[in-house]
Amino acid sequence: MKLQFLNLKQRYNLKDYKFTLILLVLAVSVIGVFMVGSANAEYQPRQIMGVGLGLLAMVVISLIDYKWILNFYWLMYVVNIALLLAVIFLGTEANGATRWLDLGFVQFQPSDLTKLITILFFARFLADREEQINKKKTILEAIGLIIPSLLLVYKQPSLSATICIAALFCVIMFMAGLSYKFIGTVLAITIPTIALVIGIVVQPNQPFLKDYQQKRILAWLEPEAYATEEAYQQLNSVMAIGSGQLNGKGYNSDATTSVKNGNFILEPQTDFIFAIIGEELGFVGCCVVIILLLLIVIECIVIGLRAKDTGGRIICGGVGALVGIQTFINISVATGIFPNTGISLPFVSYGLTSLVCFFAGIGLVLNVGLQPKKYQ
Repeated sequence: MKLQFLNLKQRYNLKDYKFTLILLVLAVSVIGVFMVGSANAEYQPRQIMGVGLGLLAMVVISLIDYKWILNFYWLMYVVNIALLLAVIFLGTEANGATRWLDLGFVQFQPSDLTKLITILFFARFLADREEQINKKKTILEAIGLIIPSLLLVYKQPSLSATICIAALFCVIMFMAGLSYKFIGTVLAITIPTIALVIGIVVQPNQPFLKDYQQKRILAWLEPEAYATEEAYQQLNSVMAIGSGQLNGKGYNSDATTSVKNGNFILEPQTDFIFAIIGEELGFVGCCVVIILLLLIVIECIVIGLRAKDTGGRIICGGVGALVGIQTFINISVATGIFPNTGISLPFVSYGLTSLVCFFAGIGLVLNVGLQPKKYQ
């Protein structure tokens, strides 16, 4: 069966449509709807609406030739910078951060779109320079182009999104063919530098982080000393996950000592949704969510390996990397492995912008899958 969309003159075979990936995304999204409803029933209808909008975006984008979309990579870059600048000057402040644009009917978080645009922009930028990827000029150009996004996101401030975008950029460069020698050199410089920076930012009057960001790092290093302050939510999150034991306390537990009913976590439907999963669904539920997200990452990588060109490979690997990086950071924060920093759990946490952007990313991967490499 042939599929054709709009007037882009691109035909697809239905047999190439990756329904396995769609089922995995739907499964974890349904879990997200239920867990958001359990964490705070007020947000469940909007989460359902977000999944619906995301599905629509995924299906539509999956039928548009990704190579046609990549033709507008410079336009996407300019729009991204413009939106991030708009946040600085026109953004809505909440909890000490300015990360949202109020559109009247919804609040839009441009940093979530930045992650997707970063993948698309560099998919085309690096594909055009595939033979020069290890030349100093290409590497410096790529770094120069990612720095404005990193600085503007950091300015909001959103340290978690900045780290996520930086890590995503590194993965994209690796997928584009960056040499192992160069990667080894960067790691040899970066790891000691990170250790040095951590040593500096925990000192009084350090110039790099805001006070609340510094306290979060200190609370991570010495949680007992900040048990009633910055470490409060993380300690409660770890206890909630542990209290769920193997099978959990049951969905939508109404126990007054539960992490949501006891107000031990301020907004459990967002950054600490994994604590609700651990408490109510236990170790089994946590494993199910992690495995589903891992399978999504693997499926994206497999589709990328069969892509017909470098741009398609970077899109698939980039979306898979984004899901993996953001999952790792979110769960690491919820379990106390990383300092407390706000970032959503893909397809699970409440947040319309994040949800729709992740679905859009999957739509791009599906389109790459519809145009597999032809083996002779």
